[in-house]
Amino acid sequence: MDARRAVGAAKRTDDRVAEKAARDAVDHAKVALGERGPVWWNDGAPDLNRHLASTGPYADWYANLSKEED
Repeated sequence: MDARRAVGAAKRTDDRVAEKAARDAVDHAKVALGERGPVWWNDGAPDLNRHLASTGPYADWYANLSKEED
């Protein structure tokens, strides 16, 4: 969170050098936490992160959501 706050502070002061450094720090933290970078698990399941719920394997479930709310 320190890096995220540093991005905001740099943007408020229009310090592009500090903003770049802070964004690099955010990226480093996200990689260290496993949020970015190479996949660190392999459970054999397909990666569905880039699929719409309405058109992927969950399409039927998604289509029924609006019906349940009515």
